[in-house]
Amino acid sequence: MKLSNIEVINKVGEEVVLAGWVHSIRKMGKIVFVDLRDRSGIVQVVLVESELENKKEIELSSIKPEYVLEIKGIVQKRGDKQINKDLPTGTVEILAKSVKILAESETPPFEIDNEERQANEELRLKYRYLDLRHERMQKNIRLRHEIIRAIREFFYQEDFLEIETPFLSKSTPEGARDFLVPSRNYPGKFYALPQSPQQYKQMLMIAGMEKYFQIVRCFRDEDQRGDRQAEFTQLDVEMSFVEQADILNLIEKLIVEVMNKVKPDVETHNYASIPRITHAEAMKKYQSDKPDLRKDKNDPNEFAFVWITDFPMFEYKEGDKRWGAAHHPFTAINPEDLPLLEKQQPKAGLSAAAGLDKIRALQYDLVLNGSEIAGGSIRTSDPKILHKVFEVLGHSDKEIKAKFGHLLESFKYGAPPHGGVAFGLDRFIAILAGETSIREVMAFPKTSDNRDPLMDAPSEVEKEQLKELGIKIK
Repeated sequence: MKLSNIEVINKVGEEVVLAGWVHSIRKMGKIVFVDLRDRSGIVQVVLVESELENKKEIELSSIKPEYVLEIKGIVQKRGDKQINKDLPTGTVEILAKSVKILAESETPPFEIDNEERQANEELRLKYRYLDLRHERMQKNIRLRHEIIRAIREFFYQEDFLEIETPFLSKSTPEGARDFLVPSRNYPGKFYALPQSPQQYKQMLMIAGMEKYFQIVRCFRDEDQRGDRQAEFTQLDVEMSFVEQADILNLIEKLIVEVMNKVKPDVETHNYASIPRITHAEAMKKYQSDKPDLRKDKNDPNEFAFVWITDFPMFEYKEGDKRWGAAHHPFTAINPEDLPLLEKQQPKAGLSAAAGLDKIRALQYDLVLNGSEIAGGSIRTSDPKILHKVFEVLGHSDKEIKAKFGHLLESFKYGAPPHGGVAFGLDRFIAILAGETSIREVMAFPKTSDNRDPLMDAPSEVEKEQLKELGIKIK
């Protein structure tokens, strides 16, 4: 049975079978040294032709970098002067007894064993399966796995239900453009891919699930905007019968759990009791709602979390020349400010002078090192208040019924007080990995302009497919 490379350090004197890629090869006369790489790391293999049982079947000079080999050999302890302290397996080496070439490799379009000579992003993404062989990328993907595993284990311990929500849903205005999916069975009608599971998770609370979480894909058809992706991964959480403090306390416990498991040795600023600053205080003191509270902003191993609370419920959208929800329209309004909402007239949000900026929401963001990594709110569970919010934002009764009627209808049947939070997992993981781009912690990301060089997407489709869907391209 094949062992992983890291397992051989406890097998001195034993015969083992290993398999992996040739990371590098050094030929010294009749002795060939191969650094064999698998997921667990690198181990040195010594190939001596006279020691090989199958020397008539293998030509050592034919072996090249990135060939896939199977090695059967004896684990030997290295001498003190030969120990490689840079490798976890550096105290041992494998004296090969047989070598089998499982697959040959052409010369890759960029180096795999030299992390310092990175190819440009277009080339890296076109050959992403090769780029992922880099040690840094392997570490990033493993870190992503460890973080998501820690998150899942935490919520299982806290008695949450992991529930999946649909990818094919209804198009609703939630801030960005929807990705639309044409329906073959209902020509002229479309599904939309979810920007978030917002309405579904609220209906799960109405369904009596009480504690829900999900690691979910979300989709937003946005224009090119810095470090964004058209599809991204979100930790989605919703709870019933809670107040804002309950949710913040729970997430602080989650942060402690994750940080202790994946970053046990770093300097972290009181993450067991994260500071809480109101939006107004943050803007006054830091001129930002995403303040970076690190002592040394050049220290990659310093992590400073902070909660920002009491966001404005509404914000003026300069591009649209109208008011919109700062977070989303389902956010509960601070009870102290409900009288201000009641004074607002229908379609007040269409006027720049509406004065909606005085209304606060029960909304909170979690900021890490100057980046927002999570956001959430207590939700409006009173259908009358929610209807008023939509009305103020300029939606007619007909539009409200068409776009949100299903949710308002559900609120008529005993909606519990509820709230939640959503993490941008890609951004959170990137910060913990010390990366500046979320693309470095995603297995198969798009380019910054939403293309996939690996699969050559988006691409044209067959005319027959369009005909089936009743679609013509102008």
